[in-house]
Amino acid sequence: MQLGPYQLRNNVFVAPMAGVTDRPFRQLCKELGAGYAVSEMAASNPRVWASEKSTRRVNHDGEMEPKAVQIAGADPALLAEAARFNVARGAQIIDINMGCPVKKVCNNWCGSALLQNETLVASILEAVVAAVDVPVTLKFRTGWDRQHKNALTIARIAEQSGIAMLTLHGRTRADGYSGLAEYDTIAAVKAAVAIPVVANGDIDSPHKAKWVLDQTGADAVMIGRAAQGRPWICREIDHFLRTGNLLPAPLIAEVRALMSQHLLAHYAFYGDYLGVRTARKHIGWYVQALSGGEAFRRQMNLLEDCNLQRAAVDAFFESQLEFGERLQYLPATQKLAA
Repeated sequence: MQLGPYQLRNNVFVAPMAGVTDRPFRQLCKELGAGYAVSEMAASNPRVWASEKSTRRVNHDGEMEPKAVQIAGADPALLAEAARFNVARGAQIIDINMGCPVKKVCNNWCGSALLQNETLVASILEAVVAAVDVPVTLKFRTGWDRQHKNALTIARIAEQSGIAMLTLHGRTRADGYSGLAEYDTIAAVKAAVAIPVVANGDIDSPHKAKWVLDQTGADAVMIGRAAQGRPWICREIDHFLRTGNLLPAPLIAEVRALMSQHLLAHYAFYGDYLGVRTARKHIGWYVQALSGGEAFRRQMNLLEDCNLQRAAVDAFFESQLEFGERLQYLPATQKLAA
């Protein structure tokens, strides 16, 4: 798939997720088959650009190209400046966030709140596209609520503004992450514009990814929550789309090595104090579908030393060999009791 001057390896993308898609996680997803991954949301307010949190969010040192930064805000001039700032620091693609449903973001008229003001949407898109010479993309939702769905209008505004690619999460802001994704709306947007359209929402398996592509005609799928603790889902989907065959569950030996790699990169990125604490959520996601995973997560959350945490994780995955050489996922109904 082509995005501006970049030939992407495939059409399986990883969604920008605050507190999740940091550089170590993005890099791991790319190594495990993702054709593209976008950074966590970075604020357009220049007063926070020098903060440690903001600096980490736009850190792409050594990351596999193309390097994409998502920016958020409500002021066209500030967003344009944020785009220039990030491109000057190595961003090769700028993504604009008009999809975040979180209350504290929407209360500042950012994220999906912008969908209520189509004139402002146009001003923002035009300003950012004009500010940089790299592809600018847009991630958005189907509307503010079910009574005010305007995805088709937003998509046409985006295309006219010079946006290079659209990613549509098939829910309104009011839906949050509940209910079923509106694949019919994604299909309508794909039929209405000539630029690439990426389908996002509830894509959690190779079969679902193929079904969504077939139903919507989208050019790619974007994986969000399903990649948490399962970054190899990217290669599973890519393999199925290319061959029609399912890959077996990963070998436990491979997962042990991947976990060690991920944790070491995570600690190096955040430092020991913050690293051991922010790694807990990732570890929880990795083990939640495995036998004994919930009990292990509770015990692991008490550890405050990186070496002890890493050793505990390694021992947990070694214990999984009792069930075979490959990961044995629990049925969904058993996960919480595991």
